[in-house]
Amino acid sequence: MANIKLKRKQKKDKSNKWLERHLNDYFFIQAKKKGLRSRSSFKLMQINQKFNFFFKGASVLDLGAAPGGWSQISKKLVGRKGKVLGIDKISIEPINDIKFLKIDINDLDLQVKEFFNHKVDILLSDMAPNTSGHKLTDHLKIIDLVETAINCSNKFLKTDGFFVCKIFQGGAQGKLLELMKTSLKKIKYIKPLASRKESSEVYLFGIKK
Repeated sequence: MANIKLKRKQKKDKSNKWLERHLNDYFFIQAKKKGLRSRSSFKLMQINQKFNFFFKGASVLDLGAAPGGWSQISKKLVGRKGKVLGIDKISIEPINDIKFLKIDINDLDLQVKEFFNHKVDILLSDMAPNTSGHKLTDHLKIIDLVETAINCSNKFLKTDGFFVCKIFQGGAQGKLLELMKTSLKKIKYIKPLASRKESSEVYLFGIKK
């Protein structure tokens, strides 16, 4: 019984430390101040500062868009004439002039064609799997999401369009890297300042062949 209580206390302490770190996180605080949906908004801004790929009037497809932070920044960067479509399996609170769809990515074809009437200029993916704690299983889930994003770029992204995708260190290897190279050119990697140091996430930037 004592061991159970101790484990519960340790779990609670760990949870409290995470919450304290989260609430005191600089980018979390700044996101709240600026009315942004999430701290990850700063990641996209920093990626764009590095590669300068957004432009006025661009069309943007945002995969795994919840809670809407990347779509929100995208709309600001593409301006009034630009179009942004955010996709996720869960509902997203509306944002003016942005279209959100609760839909499985594999069922996108018709919706993308109806909304844009052409292939998109920018395809974004900040998708991440629900982790199980089992290293190999989680790794395979991550690879599967990256492959899904690349397949979407083959269907929906214009030639010379821009592709940004979350990956994890050690994830872009072997067959996955070869798949990227068949679809993308000028592949670069970046770990934005807004990504936590302890996180293994990095972002891939590429241009559609």
